[in-house]
Amino acid sequence: MTYAPPQALQQRAQSWRALAGRARLRLRTRLSPPAVDALFAAAVFLAQTGVEHRRLRELMWPVLLFTGLLALPLVWRRRAPLTAFLAMSAVALVQWCADVRIPADVSLLIALYTVAAYAPRRRTWLAIGVLEGGIVLASARWAPEGRGAESFVALSAMAVAAAVIGMNMRSRRAHMAFLEERAVRLERERDQQAQLAVAGERSRIAREMHDIVTHNLSVMVALADGAVFAQERSPDRATAAMRQVSTTGRQAITDMRRFLGVLRADEPDALRHPMPGIAQLEPLADQVRAAGLPTRLRIAGDPAGVPVPAQLTVYRLVQEALTNTLKHTPPGTRADVRVRCDPQRITVHVTDDGPAVKVPVASGGQGLHGMRERAAAYGGEFEAGPRPDGGWHVRAVLALSGNEA
Repeated sequence: MTYAPPQALQQRAQSWRALAGRARLRLRTRLSPPAVDALFAAAVFLAQTGVEHRRLRELMWPVLLFTGLLALPLVWRRRAPLTAFLAMSAVALVQWCADVRIPADVSLLIALYTVAAYAPRRRTWLAIGVLEGGIVLASARWAPEGRGAESFVALSAMAVAAAVIGMNMRSRRAHMAFLEERAVRLERERDQQAQLAVAGERSRIAREMHDIVTHNLSVMVALADGAVFAQERSPDRATAAMRQVSTTGRQAITDMRRFLGVLRADEPDALRHPMPGIAQLEPLADQVRAAGLPTRLRIAGDPAGVPVPAQLTVYRLVQEALTNTLKHTPPGTRADVRVRCDPQRITVHVTDDGPAVKVPVASGGQGLHGMRERAAAYGGEFEAGPRPDGGWHVRAVLALSGNEA
């Protein structure tokens, strides 16, 4: 399975989240709560009445009335943008019918901007059409003589500008929401990838520990039993068996140091104890022979070009298969190991002539299940079961093409 490293995902998620956070902060400073909308409407009302006061010196009640009615719906401009705009348009139509000319109609531009920024695009076009109709009416009645077209173009330009600014703000808000969603998604993906990496590493550690500990302990137990059996009749053989127990124990310590060298960068023996490969299959066969399992090993092809991880997989497959034979078959059983190295794949075949007993799958996904996982990591095949003519066989095929060394 190919996935981005959790560190890269974390950096990407943090950068996206920081960008989205800054954008949200800027938006929050510009887009105030509903209470501020009321203050904004009051400010628009005061500004317009101030303009009228300077122009007329005395404010007439129709001016105050229509200015207030046009500013009041701005309180709900973001909660119900189209409703507020239509209400203000209705007030503006009554104002036009009453022939009360005031500049407070600029509130309609604010309402149009709000519709474009918060309402769907179809409603925005509806609001533009309504406002353009009002512009036609206003230009026809209040424009200076001979300048109706000029007034229509100027007012239409302001309306289009308000709508475009609102649409841009809506697009920006959608973009900021996309950035935030993407940051959250990347963070979630980072966490999932980290969990998958941890689960995969735990599974790999469990397989390695199972293979190292189970194999060496099985050999040591078999040697110790043989030494006890030969203690009275053949002390020399018992002594040789116990020496082999000591050798196997040291080998187990060496294997553990190899494994620690993979897990820990500060392990001093990591370079002196490389992970085992196809070249170590012969010492492995000698080890199980000493434990009482006659084993024949045949290697075909050139293993020099096989990647190191694949060689470790071959070693662990053979080790686990021989360990199962040593544990679950009676004395006198013989094992045969065949490894064929081709440029595109490696075939491992381990058979024995013992009784066809069922090899149990150990808990935690080890044993045969662990062997199947090792083969699957290389997109290969794995099968294990009794042979038709008696005994047990394990066969695995590892595909080398497309796998990294």
